Amino acid sequence: MNIAVLSGKGGTGKTTVSTNLSLALNANYVDCDVEEPNGFLFLKPNIDNVYEVEEEYPVINKEKCVGCGMCVKVCNFNALAKVKDDILVFDKLCHSCGACQYVCKFGAIEYKKRVIGRIESGSAFGINIKQGILNIGEPMAVPVIKKMLSSINRNELNVIDCPPGTSCNVVNSLKYSDFAVLVTEPSNFGLHDLKLAIELVKMFNIPFGVVINKDNGEENIIKKYCINNNIRILGTIPFNKKTAELYSKGEILYFDRDHKNIFDELVNNIREVLPWS
Repeated sequence: MNIAVLSGKGGTGKTTVSTNLSLALNANYVDCDVEEPNGFLFLKPNIDNVYEVEEEYPVINKEKCVGCGMCVKVCNFNALAKVKDDILVFDKLCHSCGACQYVCKFGAIEYKKRVIGRIESGSAFGINIKQGILNIGEPMAVPVIKKMLSSINRNELNVIDCPPGTSCNVVNSLKYSDFAVLVTEPSNFGLHDLKLAIELVKMFNIPFGVVINKDNGEENIIKKYCINNNIRILGTIPFNKKTAELYSKGEILYFDRDHKNIFDELVNNIREVLPWS
């Protein structure tokens, strides 16, 4: 089973929840926030495997190309452009669909590979850990996310730390998920983006529940919204100095007695919503 942890916006505590939830569940941790992965800062694993992620891109054979421009017309991603009699390739815009090669009647296009990122894996505290890292300057994170998630064992319990927001990066992370934990905070921005995240998981028909971070124990707009819309609140993380100090030092909350109870209760509530053997 794969449990996705996501939020409609960044900075809500998504990685805090996913790393500690992995330890509470004794589950594999998978960091899909490949543009800014930070789960390793807390889990500090011993990395024992690193492999590159490659993406294909077209190369124009100028001896065969007649400059007809058919490849430019068929490209939906503006990865090709015709300038006078030359065809220019913008490899970072290419989605490797192969359409340009298919329509070229002169065999002037072939595909080569380039490295766009890497995947690191290791272990810590008895759990397996993976993270994807997109190379600086690369615009498309989805190939790295797909490559990493295709390598996980779906017969095991995995916690997927999704990218922030509701972009295509999150959509591709959710495709592999069986349950979603939506992390939010009691603010107007938090509620606005929580609604977007809820719409997204409903679109995939994924069961879900909400975790409220920075909670002061009082009534707030998130709690009211969840009650009015019959949405399960799985747990809350207190808004206090101790939590902030542990987090700022890169320490695991689950190893603190008070916070351990919070995440153990979160696990119990998830089991009630979606039991597993």
